[in-house]
Amino acid sequence: MAASASAPPTTRSLKRIVAASLIGTTIEWYDFFLYGSAAALVFNKLFFPESDPLVGTLLSFLTYAVGFAARPLGALVFGHYGDRLGRKKLLVLSLLMMGGATFAIGLLPTHATVGAAAPVLLTVLRLVQGFALGGEWGGAVLLVSEHGDPERRGFWASWPQTGAPAGQLLATGVLSALTALMSDSAFGAWGWRIPFLLSGVLVLLGLWIRLSVDESPVFKAALAQAEERRSAAGATEKMPLVAVLRHHWRDVLIAMGARMAENISYYVITAFILVYATTAADLGKQTALNAVLIASAVHFAVIPAWGALSDRIGRKPVYLVGAIGVGLWMFPFFALIDTRSFGSLLLAVTVGLIFHGAMYAPQAAFFSEMFATRMRYSGASIGAQFSSVAAGAPAPLIATALLADFDSSTPISLYVIAAALITVLAVGCAKETRNRDLTDIEGAAAAEPDAPAALPADARGV
Repeated sequence: MAASASAPPTTRSLKRIVAASLIGTTIEWYDFFLYGSAAALVFNKLFFPESDPLVGTLLSFLTYAVGFAARPLGALVFGHYGDRLGRKKLLVLSLLMMGGATFAIGLLPTHATVGAAAPVLLTVLRLVQGFALGGEWGGAVLLVSEHGDPERRGFWASWPQTGAPAGQLLATGVLSALTALMSDSAFGAWGWRIPFLLSGVLVLLGLWIRLSVDESPVFKAALAQAEERRSAAGATEKMPLVAVLRHHWRDVLIAMGARMAENISYYVITAFILVYATTAADLGKQTALNAVLIASAVHFAVIPAWGALSDRIGRKPVYLVGAIGVGLWMFPFFALIDTRSFGSLLLAVTVGLIFHGAMYAPQAAFFSEMFATRMRYSGASIGAQFSSVAAGAPAPLIATALLADFDSSTPISLYVIAAALITVLAVGCAKETRNRDLTDIEGAAAAEPDAPAALPADARGV
């Protein structure tokens, strides 16, 4: 059974699976990043107009951070049912929830219309977005990772990761086009709603593609084996969360630490940059958006290349290059922006995202290879999303507060460097996973029922 589960799919079917994961993650990240860009550009005026501009931005980023707070809950719920029912069903549900919440934001009344109810409604919809995204990432990368071709798993699994820059590219591109074509008053009055309403069309496209792919063969084989064990021994299978905390707690901590520099640097480079460039550096918002737009295209291109490199030299070396690189780049990053030149701004953001890609590309395969099949959705999602509460969620908020308090980029650079040191330590403590067979790791599930059998060292990830 393991052998059949591990048989590689045809190239055509694998590409269809990759496309389904990529398009779905692109749409979900488009929705998520659209909110972040709007929070930096207009939400402070539309939903918090009684505050001064910088305080309004802080409050706007606070609602942005709320979405991250819901991601661990989404990871728990989607991870549990994804390990019990399958990856595909939960991915369809996450897409519907994310798209519905984003579309609803486009219909929200502002503070001028309904007063304090406006930011409350905005916060509720942001919570739904975060909950959905918390379950999206794990399922999307697992659907690709578990469909075969282990020798190129890093490359293929990196493609759903390109959904982040693709979503950023799409969100920033739509906003950039609107701000270029519309006056500031028109954009603030109604133009900002267009990209949120566009999400409804994108979700229909994503659903059509996601419903056309098959469930993971590795998961189906593991589910069948679990059913056989229950029938033969009458043993009760543990909840995936319990199994993860019992057998993979070390891997969860490593994944959380690995995410610190990756998450914090990304939101400083792509979300906070819109605040810093337009206030401290006195650049136009169109200039800042264009720089992020072009850099996101480069980011999209380099992620598969970093993923392919991780297949050749390992997940850890590539990840460490990214963590060390982004830490070393922070002081030059802000120094380039302070020149107030578009070329320097573009160089700062592009190099930062290239280093970020070195962490983000191998992350999908790296985290997937840490956990057993029947707890992989839970383990990968928990490790990735719980760290977001301490990393990505407060990153723009902390960076904005540091800028307000110190009127300098130095504390922000030190903040990112501290995160990079945590990531270097976490990844340094991890075992290399490049040569692990996901169907061998599935053997850990055999010990999931209340049986005293010991787990193989490779299955425990130690």
